[in-house]
Amino acid sequence: MAMMDTGGRLIAGSHIRNEFVLIKADEFGRVESVHELSERMCQICGDELEITDGELFVACNECAFPVCRLCYEYERREGNQACPQCKTRYKRIKGSPRVEGDEEEDDTDDIEHEFDYGVGILRQGSGPVSFVYGRSGHAGSYENGSSSRQGSSTDGMEIPLLTYGEEDSQISSNQHALIVPPLNGFGNGVYLNPHTESSVSLLPRPMVPEKDIALYGYRSVSWRDRMENWKKKQNENLPMVKHQGDDGGSFHGDYPCLPMMDEGRQPLSRKLSISSSKINPYRILIILRLTILGLFFHYRILHPVNDAIGLWLTSVICEIWFAASWILDQFPKWCPIVRETYLDRLSLRYEKEGKPSELAPIDIFVSTVDPLKEPPLITANTVLSILAVDYPVDKVTCYVSDDGAAMLSFEALSETYNFARKWGPFCKKYNIEPRAPEWYFSLKMDYLKNKVHPAFVRERRAMKREYEEFKVNINSLVATAQKVPEDGWTMQDGTVWPGNNVRDHPSMIQVLMGHDGVHDVEGNDLPRLVYVSREKRPGFDHHKKAGAMNALMRVSAVISNAPFLLNVDCDHYINNSKALREAMCFLMDPISGKKICYVQFPQRFDGIDRHDRYSNRNVVFFDINMKGLDGIQGPIYVGTGCVFRRHALYGYDAPAKKKRPSKTCNCLPKLCSCCCCFRSKTNKKGKTKKKKKPKHWEASSQIHALETIEGVKEANVDSRPTSQVKLEKRFGQSSVFVASTLLENGGVPKEASASSLLQEAVHVICCGYEDKTEWGKEVGWIYGSVTEDILTGFKMHCHGWRSVYCMPQLPAFKGSAPINLSDRLHQVLRWALGSVEILLSKHCPIWYGYGGGLKWLERLSYINSVVYPLTSIPLIVYCSLPAICLITGKFIVPEISNYASIIFIALFISIAATGILEMQWGGVGIDDWWRNEQFWVIGGASAHFFALFQGLLKVLAGVETRFTVTTKAGDDGEFSELYMFKWTSLLIPPTTLLIVNIVGVVVGISDAINNGYDSWGPLFGRLFFALWVIIHLYPFLKGLMGRQERTPTIVIVWSILLASVLTLLWVRVNPFVSKDGPLLEVCGLDCDD
Repeated sequence: MAMMDTGGRLIAGSHIRNEFVLIKADEFGRVESVHELSERMCQICGDELEITDGELFVACNECAFPVCRLCYEYERREGNQACPQCKTRYKRIKGSPRVEGDEEEDDTDDIEHEFDYGVGILRQGSGPVSFVYGRSGHAGSYENGSSSRQGSSTDGMEIPLLTYGEEDSQISSNQHALIVPPLNGFGNGVYLNPHTESSVSLLPRPMVPEKDIALYGYRSVSWRDRMENWKKKQNENLPMVKHQGDDGGSFHGDYPCLPMMDEGRQPLSRKLSISSSKINPYRILIILRLTILGLFFHYRILHPVNDAIGLWLTSVICEIWFAASWILDQFPKWCPIVRETYLDRLSLRYEKEGKPSELAPIDIFVSTVDPLKEPPLITANTVLSILAVDYPVDKVTCYVSDDGAAMLSFEALSETYNFARKWGPFCKKYNIEPRAPEWYFSLKMDYLKNKVHPAFVRERRAMKREYEEFKVNINSLVATAQKVPEDGWTMQDGTVWPGNNVRDHPSMIQVLMGHDGVHDVEGNDLPRLVYVSREKRPGFDHHKKAGAMNALMRVSAVISNAPFLLNVDCDHYINNSKALREAMCFLMDPISGKKICYVQFPQRFDGIDRHDRYSNRNVVFFDINMKGLDGIQGPIYVGTGCVFRRHALYGYDAPAKKKRPSKTCNCLPKLCSCCCCFRSKTNKKGKTKKKKKPKHWEASSQIHALETIEGVKEANVDSRPTSQVKLEKRFGQSSVFVASTLLENGGVPKEASASSLLQEAVHVICCGYEDKTEWGKEVGWIYGSVTEDILTGFKMHCHGWRSVYCMPQLPAFKGSAPINLSDRLHQVLRWALGSVEILLSKHCPIWYGYGGGLKWLERLSYINSVVYPLTSIPLIVYCSLPAICLITGKFIVPEISNYASIIFIALFISIAATGILEMQWGGVGIDDWWRNEQFWVIGGASAHFFALFQGLLKVLAGVETRFTVTTKAGDDGEFSELYMFKWTSLLIPPTTLLIVNIVGVVVGISDAINNGYDSWGPLFGRLFFALWVIIHLYPFLKGLMGRQERTPTIVIVWSILLASVLTLLWVRVNPFVSKDGPLLEVCGLDCDD
């Protein structure tokens, strides 16, 4: 072996690990010890290298380029899977997850034997010092070695150069190789051998010639050059930040500025489970409650009431139904989770300094129908909050659907466009929240908090004056629209307004903002604002809101074709300007984002009274039920405040999960191969039929090459060909739109002109476009129910997609809700009717979607969301039982024993404890929880009951039900609508229940007074039962009274009439008179005298 001078370099090694190291001194001649090597930093993120079980983590076994485990795993998963220095493909290290390509490696990654050359002694031919390596039990193991720490170089010391068995004279001494082994606690010393001669030579380490380790040795000149080139490439992808670490770290001293890859490459969100101290007792209590329910029904069934068998049987049937509905509602809340997002990481990844933003474009849909019931000022505030959102303006396009074709809506939108040119810059300059001016200027808070700009107060006052003028202009338009001219409305240029006939008008599209030459007051670009009114003709079914959303979906695909969509109601403004970024943290996450079909935000409301009398906030559903669903397959779609993946709305399946490569059996290869051969032979002999996928899965596999579609030349799509006829049958007769559906990442053809795109946009919203297509069946918002939101989300979950529930600290969206009782009941009636329609349709989750991607707990949740109106019948019957028991003197339970008392008390305690624990982990107050319980009874006894019969009439007899749009705001004072009481038949059932139970209480107490002390004992159970009903209906009673002058007389008349009928029945029963006639006793007085 050739010998050479060490040049002041230190040689270190470990006889235990059979390793050696050549360490190059720095430019000042200081020799770095092995201990210093153990403190090396990752050359990518700057973190210290991981030391596990005393071993330093080494990612690359070719050049030992220092990379931490986190960067190593990320490079294998998301990068090019190669070492950034030597370009050698990373091998899988024990404890790291497998990636694609690992199964192709023939050898195993065995770091322990990396330096095991077969001969245990490395010896110098001549020289004062030699190293001895070996393992116990090997020939030539370390003998009589002594260790000494080297603080300086040893003169005259010669070592072998690590090349291919010979020394290369062309390689300078400062480019010699260094192998950095996995160091442990024993590798901090240098072991010397007093022997000077040995006949054993070192076997060279096998390496690929083109990867000469001498050319990229650690801390060599070549390594520095490669590192600098690699840094430049990384700087193009990630922003530069200055790491501030310890002064003693050589990495921070040599390279103070490196890309912040540890943040930019981290996940954009994370899932947080509920604390075990909260959720585990909750789960235990659920199991305990199930056990108590079993004991309860065991007692109830085996102990009938013989003298009131009808009442007993009715009550048992109702209680069984209540238990079943509780199970359907309870188990989807078994695994609740919460999520948090990292907006800073989103910016690091997709918004690089000095480059255009790489955030995905998003199309925002706003739907409105009647401007008189949905005031234009509310719609204008929603649009203004969208146009001022904290998102790149060239990535945002707002589409306003006017399904009523009202000129008032169009003119109000034009005024909104003019004011948005001033409002947007003001919001972004001073970071205004919320960005709906009506709500911002009405906030009762210190608007100077965190504001330091000296011109803020002056500009705020000026902006408030501008907004007040804007409100006056809108109100003037509304006042003018109250009286429609006989010949209809005309536009400013004298053209007749096309939408004068609401049920017969052509398609209308107007781009108000976003075209060339239009900027805000500061000269900046503006988001695009588009007015859309789809064509309507007599004889066509326009499918209400679902049809309007599908029309917007096609128009947006032709004009902007953003890969993501946000839909909001006209009264739901963006309360958090970063809401879109919150959603992108999930949808654009490179790891899990591709499987997410939509991100649902909770609904929050303004203008609701402090006590929330009719549970308008629906806090229990949004803060408890939805968190539980997020832990399964995701929340259901609730109709607004939802960001969709456009590709999922087209009816495509979710990306298939990649199967993890099976672990190879290295210990029994012959047995494994025999098993494999046996399986293959069995498969050849046995003939198995392929399972046919459901129809809705087959439809999603229709993908066509873009080259066959005119107007699009290049695209990254699936290469599986499908005929143009199938695509047009699925999506409609528009080649431009069909081409857009195949672009998963969105975009429109650059060569297409604006006029041609507008012409195509008008075509795709005509009445007959959806005929003989799959729109409303497999594509877009699904038809067949007035609650198209539940049905649409259900279909996407059946295709294997999952959804995400996002609850930022500052609510993303806020809206208005009907706070008076009549409007609230009509809203609940519409929701319940939609559930009944789904229950009686082919899309019912009880029998639809098996064999797809819907999880069984998610299916239970969907079943519960469509069967809950059925609960109205047992609920009304059960609420009538207390009055019947009080009037007849009977009861549904026999004389209670001690055992029965324990079961009943345990059941009530378990119900209360379950509610308390739900409030604890859901963060819900007891007021909200109790209001939800009360309105469950009120809605079940009124709206749900009517919805059940209307749904049956619609499905079985074809009787259509018309719904009026709920009024969005009131103008006669704060909470003025709370006292508005409008006549509706929905009020009759709960009013009757209330009066009957009150009458029953009076009758029961009177009976007890007349019959003496002994009758009070059995009375308490009946009174408790009746008071339970009255307390739950108390908000209804309070709303029924309202302001006395506004109470509708018809409600009182009907209620008194029904109560009188029931009272006459009680008189007929006459419980105060004995069945054998009146008892006449001798009083002792002589009446003849």
